[in-house]
Amino acid sequence: TSVALQRYLGWSGPCFTVSTACSSAAKAILAGQRLLQADVCDVVLVGGIDTLCSLTFNGFDCLESLSSERCRPFAADRDGINIGEAAALCLLTREPGPVALLGAGESSDAYHVSAPHPEGFGAEAAMRMALEQGGLQPGQVGYINLHGTGTRLNDSMEAKAVHRLFGDKVPCSSTKALTGHTLGAAGATEAALAWLLLTEDLPLPHQSYAASEWDESLAPISLLLAPQPLARPLVLSNSFAFGGNNVSLLLARSEP
Repeated sequence: TSVALQRYLGWSGPCFTVSTACSSAAKAILAGQRLLQADVCDVVLVGGIDTLCSLTFNGFDCLESLSSERCRPFAADRDGINIGEAAALCLLTREPGPVALLGAGESSDAYHVSAPHPEGFGAEAAMRMALEQGGLQPGQVGYINLHGTGTRLNDSMEAKAVHRLFGDKVPCSSTKALTGHTLGAAGATEAALAWLLLTEDLPLPHQSYAASEWDESLAPISLLLAPQPLARPLVLSNSFAFGGNNVSLLLARSEP
């Protein structure tokens, strides 16, 4: 896909594909940031695409990770993911725009081939790195777009990681109940959703169930169960993947 896009656009320069499962597109954005910072490129086109595929679908079915209903991240009765398909592209440049990529963090804890580290140490490290690169404190973030797959292991470890870093003070939710888990495209798809939240004054997405349905065994976080406005123009977006590949992107509304 990357080569086809380069040929179609008539662009030159580095051209490569990142493949780290569900963090692929977020890692592509991070790689684009580094190309700009190293002055290798003036403009970088980054993103991700993933289409419905019987091999992938059957693989998650074998892992008993699929939900037969709309997924319910962080709910007590959550039973897995919905698979979606998507494509999203982002143009990165050093020139000012309406949204800035203030920071990006990645880690690879390599805990297990398919299961996340139960304490979420790698996820926490990626979020901390993004904040440090942006020169920000946790309390300055206005919203966290959680990876929030709706599987028991992911939601448990992510709640722990978010709680250690943010406590229960920063509004957060998962958008995968709206889009499905778009796998390799998730990082770019959710970065695009963050861009919309920062530029269009949309209400923050929320989980469509009652507070009584929250899994009380999870570490306490400020999970949104009703729409609310974005109070601070900073969004942290998480993407976590098989093999412990973790990425967090910190996006902010640019000053007028």
